[in-house]
Amino acid sequence: MTEKFPTINSTLSSNELAKLIRQKYGLSDKTECSIFRLAMNHLYIVYDDENKYVFRVYTHNWRTKLEIKEELRLLLHLKETDRQVAYPIADKSNQYIQEIEASEGTRFGVLFSYAKGTKTAKFSQQTSFLIGQALAKVHQSTEDFELNRVSYNSQNLLIKPVSRTKEFFNKNINEIEFLEKLSAFLTLKIDNTDQQKMRYGSVHLDVWFDNLHIDDEKEITFFDFDFCGNGYLCFDISYFLFQLLATNLNEEEYQVKAESFLKGYEAITEISSEEKQFLPFACLAIMTYYISIQCDRFEYWTNIFLNEDHLKRMVGNLKRWISYNKIEIV
Repeated sequence: MTEKFPTINSTLSSNELAKLIRQKYGLSDKTECSIFRLAMNHLYIVYDDENKYVFRVYTHNWRTKLEIKEELRLLLHLKETDRQVAYPIADKSNQYIQEIEASEGTRFGVLFSYAKGTKTAKFSQQTSFLIGQALAKVHQSTEDFELNRVSYNSQNLLIKPVSRTKEFFNKNINEIEFLEKLSAFLTLKIDNTDQQKMRYGSVHLDVWFDNLHIDDEKEITFFDFDFCGNGYLCFDISYFLFQLLATNLNEEEYQVKAESFLKGYEAITEISSEEKQFLPFACLAIMTYYISIQCDRFEYWTNIFLNEDHLKRMVGNLKRWISYNKIEIV
């Protein structure tokens, strides 16, 4: 008998997953499952008559079972404190994590509630205000809530990521030199921050339009906490503002929405002056980290655009933010 050829990232059958989910969660015979997105993790939409869910299958060797448990613990904590998040659903045995033996090895799967509303990058000033309010409420629940996961700092946001990106491209190009200089500059900023004046706790780290749904311009629901960890809460504020600028080429429109977002946030929770001073820099560290993640997971999440031109575009967005915020890198 011929041995099966090893794989690193298989695509699980939607039909077979529907059977598994129906059996594990006690759903009806009408349960259907279809692929939604094959990216960093694989997402499936699950329909059971009028009910709708998302089943996430983590890529092999991406997250440990403990890391996933901690992500789910955070989500259940947010649900219990009445925050609008897509939350995990337990199966008939009261288990949240399914272990699936794929051809590449064990993969973990979790069923989540479906976030009400729709996803859009073109939202109004008023919606921006609501997003700020919703994020502030999440932060009220996550401040001082410690996870047994990564704690984001200059070492794992900047120093190691830039080294990994340089290794991936394997040559000295202007963009790599820029990232090295930026990393050194930001490391000093992070390390010299007055921690006593910065709120700290569990962070989402990927708050932008792609990870939230807007329901009838009234309700915001956050999802995809895959990168959650411990860090300054203003990381999330800064990252949202960065993505808002990236998706709004008209800088006057950006300014209106950014101010509305911050007003919404501060209608719930004050942002300290120390945090405000740090906001222009925090997102640059996060984006430096995410560039390295794309490099690190290239074999699992094949981004056909991940080449020198893509790196130039990514760095171009960083430079646009730096120019807009009048940051001088020294």
